[in-house]
Amino acid sequence: MFSEKVQNAPKGYTFDDFLLVPNASWVEAKTVDTKIQLSKNINLNIPVLSAAMDTVSESELAIALAQEGGIGVIHRNMTSDMEVEEVKKVKSAEEITIRDVVTITPDSDIQTVQDIMENESISGLPVIEDDKIVGIISKRDVKPMIRSGVNKKVNEIMTSDVVTIEETISPEEALDIAYENKVERLPVVRDGKLVGIVTIRDILNHDKHPNAARDKNGKLLVAAAAGPFDLDRAMALDDAGADIISIDCAHAHNMNVVKFVETMKDNIEADLCVGNIATAEAAENLIAHGADGLKVGIGPGSMCTTRIVAGVGVPQITAISEVADVAKDAGIPVIGDGGLRYSGDIAKAIGAGADAVMLGNLLAGTYESPGDVVVMNGRKYKTYRGMGSMGAMTGGFGGGADRYFQEVKGPMKHSKLVPEGVEGAVPYKGTVNEVIFQLIGGLKASMGYCGAKDIAAMQEKARFVQITAGGLKESHPHDLLITNESPNYPTLE
Repeated sequence: MFSEKVQNAPKGYTFDDFLLVPNASWVEAKTVDTKIQLSKNINLNIPVLSAAMDTVSESELAIALAQEGGIGVIHRNMTSDMEVEEVKKVKSAEEITIRDVVTITPDSDIQTVQDIMENESISGLPVIEDDKIVGIISKRDVKPMIRSGVNKKVNEIMTSDVVTIEETISPEEALDIAYENKVERLPVVRDGKLVGIVTIRDILNHDKHPNAARDKNGKLLVAAAAGPFDLDRAMALDDAGADIISIDCAHAHNMNVVKFVETMKDNIEADLCVGNIATAEAAENLIAHGADGLKVGIGPGSMCTTRIVAGVGVPQITAISEVADVAKDAGIPVIGDGGLRYSGDIAKAIGAGADAVMLGNLLAGTYESPGDVVVMNGRKYKTYRGMGSMGAMTGGFGGGADRYFQEVKGPMKHSKLVPEGVEGAVPYKGTVNEVIFQLIGGLKASMGYCGAKDIAAMQEKARFVQITAGGLKESHPHDLLITNESPNYPTLE
């Protein structure tokens, strides 16, 4: 019985065990399409999510990643109110309509207008009377009056013929109207009442990121993590505008978690992504209970020690492929979470059935990730820790401990925890934009080699060859001293 269990155990494979086989191809890297449908209501322009880790994903990184076409998952090692505010920061990051508008009345004097403009650092003021916009006044109108010492009333020099727009109008339409009427700002009205103002500058800044991942209202997409049983947090994040609620636990095939998925689904409007899992059976159970997306990965992360401490896990390529076999039949997206070190690993994950990947280490050292840059031995680093590390479990607000179904109680809390992660530092990598450029560039190159015009074709056309330890050594730079580090092939000292 026991010997059979050991002798008949299947092999498990990860990224270093395989290479993708080049195919006959008419496809070039510059022509491939990296768009994916992440969940039933969410589309991304690149197949990348950030990990819900407290040294990776807060609003600054989530904004930067969404601008590149991916989506950030706000971590939950903070209070619910704090996480809600992080979500709101992302959703309002590129809001072209300024809602908190400073206004002036028609009978105000010019000196008052000047003082307001200087104190608020604004160049124009809507003129309001009886809740209606009756004019607009700009610095251009005010300056000659101030210079000449003439203190007229606003209604004497304001522009009365005001061009306004409805709040439902698109940025492109607003820009056309502004150019056509030769105005720098457009008051936004609802039922004749002022609700905001749009400037040409804000519209043009909005267009700086044409590949950005946005919702139907043009706002950046954002996901947010919640504990497997934290319904109140999930509902609050949903109300705040999170596009995806990501259930964040180390073992989502815990049947209590599986059962509670139904409760989560009944109480939120956002799509529900659930993880982490590593088997086909787990996928079947979670899909049956309503999961909209699945995160795959038990212990592959660079800071995770689950496979050593608990002796549990499935190598990532095997885990992704087995989950994908089930998920594809059900039309449920698969997210490969962890174990990725290079852009080629992203390509392998997709070839094995993943629709997208979740990145921790590869984004942890970016400018936008939480934490300060530190210098050690003349090189820049940023702190990085697994959510199962002692620091994550005891720091923050419990998001590290309860992820592993543990609790922090009493003065001996450190000694009563069993960590499944470590703390460390990763080399500073520059901005999210720079990192994503290299990662997606590598993915596109792989798709060209494989003859895949889009992600679906990559999943279909990708073929693997299993390699030996010698093949792995041959795959990396060898027999030389690297004197100039490549941006897509970092070397740790």
